[in-house]
Amino acid sequence: MTTALNTLFITVEGTRLNKEGERVVVTVKDEKKAEVPLRHLRSVVCLTRAWMTPELLESCVEAGIHVSFFGVTGRFLARVEGLPGGNVLLRREQYRAADDGGRTLAIARAMVVGKVSNARQFVLHAKRDAAAEQVPSLEDAARRLAEHLRAVGRAEELEQVRGLEGIAARDYFEAFPGLLKGGARRFGFDGRNRRPPRDPLNALLSFGYALLAQDCAGALAGVGLDPAVGFLHEDRPGRLSLALDLMEELRAPVVDRLVFSLVNRGQLKPEDFKEEAAGAVMLRDEARKAFLVAYQAAKQVEVQHVFLGQQTSWGLVPHLQALLLARTLRGELDGYPPFAVR
Repeated sequence: MTTALNTLFITVEGTRLNKEGERVVVTVKDEKKAEVPLRHLRSVVCLTRAWMTPELLESCVEAGIHVSFFGVTGRFLARVEGLPGGNVLLRREQYRAADDGGRTLAIARAMVVGKVSNARQFVLHAKRDAAAEQVPSLEDAARRLAEHLRAVGRAEELEQVRGLEGIAARDYFEAFPGLLKGGARRFGFDGRNRRPPRDPLNALLSFGYALLAQDCAGALAGVGLDPAVGFLHEDRPGRLSLALDLMEELRAPVVDRLVFSLVNRGQLKPEDFKEEAAGAVMLRDEARKAFLVAYQAAKQVEVQHVFLGQQTSWGLVPHLQALLLARTLRGELDGYPPFAVR
């Protein structure tokens, strides 16, 4: 288990969680591992199969503590929470905007502009330290992303925005082999795959994106928005479409940067993964703990929020963007300002 930013992460198979007084007690194989006061928690994230007593789950719901469950491959499964709080007028405005083609297009376009722009900045930043033979491919990727960025800005149909987002993502992932350095080239990368991921780099990306989506969903719920009603992603039962929207602009600077930092520094190696009989590639337990620690540490790193003109931590960026989206929906901003990396 790991605790960070008022979140309790459960990573050990068979962990049991129960309530004693006003504390969460964490037990593994009848051995008490930790006690955490309920008042210190905002969420519980079960990243492996774990037991939670009905009494504790009821207390979490009543205290507004979100409980999330992930599959063993890192895929988001379920989230348990009580009655939705926040501002009903804001949620009504969100639903009206989602049904308004013009407003949906404007918000979705801004989010994709943020995603492609940040992906391009990530590639350009990596090019500075890349081996000479990798520079041309990275320059070509940055050039193509710049072209897609201009096209997205001119797009007048939502389907056009979605199509350009997909093309930009394909070109961006094609640049990934050029981002691997030294011994990390053993990882290799042959394009994005998921459900399940079939190689170590894709396993890391999927795991990181699942954590980021959870952070974004929590941030949106925190400002009173419905994480399930999005603008770029279509509504689908069980899918947190708005959380997926919000995370698009943060994928490259938060998750991708962390993944390549860990593998290029040799903190994670191909030996830290295992392949299941069905072909799914998964992190071993210790590697998953190492990634979680690094992910939480990365959230403490200071970054400049260009639109707000102030320093903040990566961990607060989803919350700030959720607030900016809420202000956009209320009409307090002319348009949604995506997070921009410089």
